[in-house]
Amino acid sequence: MDDKVVYLLRLGDNALILSQQLAQWCGKGPALEEDMALTNVALDLLGQTRLWYEYAAELEGAGRDEDQLAYLRDAHEFRNCLLLEQPNGNYADTLMRQFYFDSWHYFLIEGLTRSSDTRIAAIAAKALKEVSYHLRRSGDLIVRLGDGTEVSHLWTQAAADELWMYSGEVFAYDAVDEAMVSAGVAPPAAELRAQWLAHVGEVFAEATLTLPPADAWMQSGGKQGRHSEHLGYILAEMQFLQRAYPGAAW
Repeated sequence: MDDKVVYLLRLGDNALILSQQLAQWCGKGPALEEDMALTNVALDLLGQTRLWYEYAAELEGAGRDEDQLAYLRDAHEFRNCLLLEQPNGNYADTLMRQFYFDSWHYFLIEGLTRSSDTRIAAIAAKALKEVSYHLRRSGDLIVRLGDGTEVSHLWTQAAADELWMYSGEVFAYDAVDEAMVSAGVAPPAAELRAQWLAHVGEVFAEATLTLPPADAWMQSGGKQGRHSEHLGYILAEMQFLQRAYPGAAW
């Protein structure tokens, strides 16, 4: 498969899996405002997924569309990072997963607005306003939880420590990522990691949270299709209707 197609699938898969995870909070949020906000973020990510998949399908030229890419691939064919398939857990877990992702996603999308691929640059420009809001929102909530009650602080710190090992996979560039950097399509890992660490460190300081070691060992493999057991359950729920009724359409 062409490197750019793989790269686009990674972008789409990240957005899709996180969107599906957030959708599970619908009707179960800790407050009505948060319930609605999470749903809106999920819809934003789903919209971005469609744009990445649409372009990937066009470049692939195999006759697949966005629905087939979402509903007719098995777990080993997905290229999302492991962070995004980790369980929702409690609300601190969900928000920390979101904050780690948003902090990287914002700087990536901002960098992609200058991509040599005009289609990618246009998609990124369209998504930038949404991901800017996502980052501001999740960062504000991390501060409120971290610098809140004793219990919220403990739970938020525990989430930060538990999910830290999954936060570095986005910076572990392989041959596909490096090919995109060489072609001027994507920003380099070192640049994104420096921006990410600076922003996360700033928010953690305000939230009175301890930043885990930057050189800690990181999990990887999701970008290459090696996933945790959690992804299978996510896909089983998400893909059920299409697999039970092949070719069904609204």
